[in-house]
Order: sequence, then structure tokens, then C-alpha cells
Amino acid sequence: MPTFASERLRRLLGLFSREDRLLILINPDPDAMASAMALKRLLWRKISATAIAHVGTITRPDNLAMIRLVSLDLVPIQDADKGQFTRYAILDSQPNHHEGFNGIDFDIIVDHHPDTGAKASFRDIRPYYGATCTIMTQYLRAAKIKPSAKLATALFYGIKTDTMNFQRKALIEDVDAFQFLFRHVNVHMAQRIEQAEMTLDYLKYYRTALEEMRVRRQRIQVHVGPVRNPAVCVSMADFFMKIHDIAWSIVSGTHQGRLIIIVRNDGVRKDGGKLLSEKFGHLGSAGGHKAMARAEIPLDNLEGLVDYRDGKALSRWIIRMMKPG
Repeated sequence: MPTFASERLRRLLGLFSREDRLLILINPDPDAMASAMALKRLLWRKISATAIAHVGTITRPDNLAMIRLVSLDLVPIQDADKGQFTRYAILDSQPNHHEGFNGIDFDIIVDHHPDTGAKASFRDIRPYYGATCTIMTQYLRAAKIKPSAKLATALFYGIKTDTMNFQRKALIEDVDAFQFLFRHVNVHMAQRIEQAEMTLDYLKYYRTALEEMRVRRQRIQVHVGPVRNPAVCVSMADFFMKIHDIAWSIVSGTHQGRLIIIVRNDGVRKDGGKLLSEKFGHLGSAGGHKAMARAEIPLDNLEGLVDYRDGKALSRWIIRMMKPG
């Protein structure tokens, strides 16, 4: 009797013919990039060609290190000639998660975020899983494929980051996939990816954050102003969560005409993703998980609400907006 993963794999592979050319689209983070590598491996020699394209820009040091160390071949979505492909897949995301996915008729959706109801010939959406890499590892095992060291390391790191080292909600399936991959992983490579947390230009933003941060009732909040790379806000939000007695960190900055708000919390009390969605969803994109969330708001949408050119005023506005109730 076929297992659940085997049956899903059979349906997935049944979509393709030898002449098909697949474009895999992702919003690049370790979980998405590793999942794309796994799908490409599953279809190796089964279809004519597979390419991976990403929306946005890749600037986080760990993501750049991962791409280099696991030899991941991917291109910006604007450089991909979509017309030359016969099939389209989206992994670790869903079509309405980013405007770059608009206008594409996806054949495959595999994700672990809440189901948005998007249509596709093949859908495998499991919001109760800690990582999309777990789903893709199950497919590899069902196909009896031994992952290479680079693929195993990428999947291992994808699960590690999306579950925050299993501090966030995860299932036994995530643990099982993690243990399976560990047998094939290059531990030194994984460590080098994980340790690539910042570049030298991050330090000036950290200095600003340490000087301007506000601490109240187990919350740290800081607005660092214009940033060259939104990843610095993520880095600082993660950093502040390492401080004893801090339950929430809220770090914001502006980048290319957008207000970026990054939230981290201990996952014990309120849901960060739900809170950002409720407070900022009407102004831009906002949401995420209970302990990790993000909002991106076009500055033009703040006209009449706050003087976004005044960093202190913007910081006070974010604090007011983030109050419960």
C-alpha cells in the first residue's frame, strides 16, 4: 500500500512529460532555495530542463553564502524568459505573496504557510509543518534518492532556519527529516552558511540601533532610518531576542520607498504575524508566523498618517500602531 508521500510524489511526477521545461519560482530564503534544489533533483533526467528564478533581491549574507557553497544556480525573475517554459512551480510561497508572481498560471504549489486558496494542478500545502524542506525531503525519500552533500546541507539548513532550531512549532515529521538529512550533510558547510550573519556595513546600523532603541515591558523597539539592505533589520531583530528578559523585538527601517518592519518574539504570548497583519495589512503586505513576522509598506501609503520623513515621528507611530487592541 503506497505511503502518503509516495502517492503525492506519483501525482507530482505524473504532471510531466519528457519534453517539459519547468520554471521554479521562489521568494529566496534558505527554505525556498533548498526546496527548489530538491524539486530540480526529483525531476533530473525526467524532463527537458529546469530553471530556478527568484523575486526580489538577495542580500542577506547567509543566503549569499548558501548560494555560493551549495552551487545553486538561480536568476532574477526579470531575467527568466517565461515563454520558453511549459510548466511553472512555486515553492515555500503562494501566488499572492509577492507581486512578482502575478500573471503566472502555476501548475505546482508546495508550501507550509497558511493556505490562500490559490489554484494549481498539484497543491501540497501543509501549514502545520515547520518547513517546506520537510515536505521535499519526504518526496526525496519516497523516490529513494540519496541526496548529495550539497542538497542535504541546503535542506538541513532550510529546516533549521524556518523552525529556529526547533524553537518554533514543529512536527515529528520535521525532526524526522532533519535526522535523515544529518546523515548526509556537510556539517562544516552548514556552519559556514550559518555564521555568515552580517557584513561590515551592518555595524553602523547596529550603532544607531543601540543608541536609539527603546525598551519597555520586555520589548525593544528601534527605527534605524534608511538602510541599504533590509536584511540588517532582520539581523538586529534576531540579535535583540538574545537579550535576557526581552520577549519582543521590533526593528524598522526604510528601503527603496518602503517602510520595512521586522518583528521577533518568544512565541509565548501574542502572534506576531497576526498582529502585523491586523495593524498594517491595509497599508501594504504584512504577516508571517507567530514568532517571526514582517511588514512592507509603500511610503506613499503613509501620507496623511505620519510624517515618514521624520524618523522619530515614524518610530513613535510604529509604537502606537503596535499596541494591542
